[in-house]
Amino acid sequence: MNTWKCSIKKTIDQWEIEIGFTSIGEDLLAFVAGGQKPHIGCTVIAVPRESLNGKGVSTTSSVINVTGHKDDIICREIAEILCRKYQHTVVCTGGVHIDHIEAEMIQKIMNAVVQMAEKL
Repeated sequence: MNTWKCSIKKTIDQWEIEIGFTSIGEDLLAFVAGGQKPHIGCTVIAVPRESLNGKGVSTTSSVINVTGHKDDIICREIAEILCRKYQHTVVCTGGVHIDHIEAEMIQKIMNAVVQMAEKL
């Protein structure tokens, strides 16, 4: 069995963010970690399906959050990008924690993560 592994790290302001995946058969197990306290705050599973408008591939996603965490925003984005790209089931887990984070920094991280996921 061939296993793929890939990860990308990027520093945004002073915070390192890493995303990556490993294959499990044809499916992917992805992660995101970063900030002051990398952790598991969420798990998302994305399953590929035909788009409802009949044009291309879309996803159906399910989310499990650790109480009080909002890591689903970032994990869902990664899972769905990889699911559409590879057209296999993707599970993404992890979390980014930065004390007193502001909206501008959240947007910077989200923009970077989308770019990173598209490169994986």
